[in-house]
Amino acid sequence: MRKKVIAGNWKMHNILEETELLINGIKEGLKNETVNCDVIVCPTFTNLYIAAKELQGSNIKLGAQNMYYEDKGAFTGEISADMLLSVNVEYVILGHSERRTYFGETDEIINKKILKALEKGLKPIFCIGETLEEREKGITFDVIKTQVVNGLKGVIAEQMKNIIIAYEPVWAIGTGKTATKEQAQEVHAYIRSLLTEMYNKETAVNVIIQYGGSVKPENAAELLSQPDIDGALVGGACLKADSFLEIIKAC
Repeated sequence: MRKKVIAGNWKMHNILEETELLINGIKEGLKNETVNCDVIVCPTFTNLYIAAKELQGSNIKLGAQNMYYEDKGAFTGEISADMLLSVNVEYVILGHSERRTYFGETDEIINKKILKALEKGLKPIFCIGETLEEREKGITFDVIKTQVVNGLKGVIAEQMKNIIIAYEPVWAIGTGKTATKEQAQEVHAYIRSLLTEMYNKETAVNVIIQYGGSVKPENAAELLSQPDIDGALVGGACLKADSFLEIIKAC
């Protein structure tokens, strides 16, 4: 049975004081709760150190929002896997549509990052998803296949146990629009069938596939009830402790 995973992508939000308040609010809200899922918070780079300190002794895991595929060097503004590991980061979001759209990240670049993360012992949260134009053209599955096959090039079956795939339709990110539970389930099931082709059924059955795209307390339960949806990569709703806690409790 796959364990559900709820991850919060803070994006470019929160200074140090806000980070402490938010993490303490989440910890307090979970103090007397039986949580049936893994919880991950992904603050900005400048907040990772303080976040790691605040998370000590809790069951909440720490993730980063990006990393570079080289170990070190003249790469101004970039962050390496070793830098993330040095502040106790366990997960790293890679391939987010905002990285693809605003910063020109290609499948090849994302693949290099995934391979480096795995080499270093970080667990990628590998984001994929189609635009509204691509969905309206009826090529959602083609887009997903291209992103998955190219993004996981060189990744062997054994390594898939350390990868989370996050299906995030680009048209639903930050727009308030959400894929219906049927739309989301259809794509999640397709991803799992694709992984069966690429690897084997056992590997595909055990891969955690999250949904992301305007997940909020009001729609979390129905999305998480779908057989192939194993959690959520949450955006705006993770920036307030009460709404993030409601999504966690929907597990």
